[in-house]
Amino acid sequence: MATLKEKRTCGQRCRDFGHFVWNSDEGTFMGRTPEKWVYISLYYVAFYVVMTALFSLAIYVLMYTLSPYEPDYQDRLQSPGVMVWPDTYNDEVLEITYNMSDKHSWMKMSKCLHKFLKPYNDTIQAQCNHYNCTVGKYFFQHQYDAPKHTKWACPFYQSMLGKCSGIVDPTFGYTTNQPCVIIKMNRIINFLPNNGTGMAPYVNCTVLKGHENVRGHVYYPLNGTLDLSYFPYYGKLAQPTYVNPLVAVKFDLVNKRRATIQCRVMANNIAYENFYDHYEGKVTFDLNALS
Repeated sequence: MATLKEKRTCGQRCRDFGHFVWNSDEGTFMGRTPEKWVYISLYYVAFYVVMTALFSLAIYVLMYTLSPYEPDYQDRLQSPGVMVWPDTYNDEVLEITYNMSDKHSWMKMSKCLHKFLKPYNDTIQAQCNHYNCTVGKYFFQHQYDAPKHTKWACPFYQSMLGKCSGIVDPTFGYTTNQPCVIIKMNRIINFLPNNGTGMAPYVNCTVLKGHENVRGHVYYPLNGTLDLSYFPYYGKLAQPTYVNPLVAVKFDLVNKRRATIQCRVMANNIAYENFYDHYEGKVTFDLNALS
């Protein structure tokens, strides 16, 4: 019958471990001689150097094939989104509600619009976008002729928004029943409205609910046109001073002064019936003026 192995004490275990770490009889450190440790260290150094070099080469080749000015693939975004200012967006519904007799209420709206229009200031635009663009024609640029290897951008002046520019009326009509809203179409690189046919897109606003509460509305610029000279857009790096063309709409609210309005950007290649994206090609909002 085999005898049970004698139980080792804690001191014996510590001595065995110390002997494993450094064996003075055989001259080994953790079971290997210094010569073998040198070989192992050199192997792993060479291994990780090669792996790092391969990874760096792969990243370099990838970055070399990518253009810093535009994405290689844009198949996920075909139609631009549309937004409205003042931007009172929430999770449920887009509602622009203000009180004509409450200074805090209408100043909140006017401050929002003044902040949004700050880059469109006439002086700023004259300084950074001074290229003389041809109205009514696409602005194609095949070379980077602007300073710092960029492309030119056409100016959009705040004053082009007329009575909704905030220059003549700093309150944008929010002290009355004639408020202004600003419609902006989002950017898509190399996007040509109407597939390059030469027809300019325009904004068209319709009253979905509360027709009796809207006497009429006026567009700025004229006819709500987004001029072709702002297309195509070449990207933020290529056109760092580019600003989106805007359309302002001044509504005349009467009776209950409440309505649901939908504003669409009209072009044959801008979709607006996307069930999953309520802001593609259009924006719907409630406009409510309290007193």
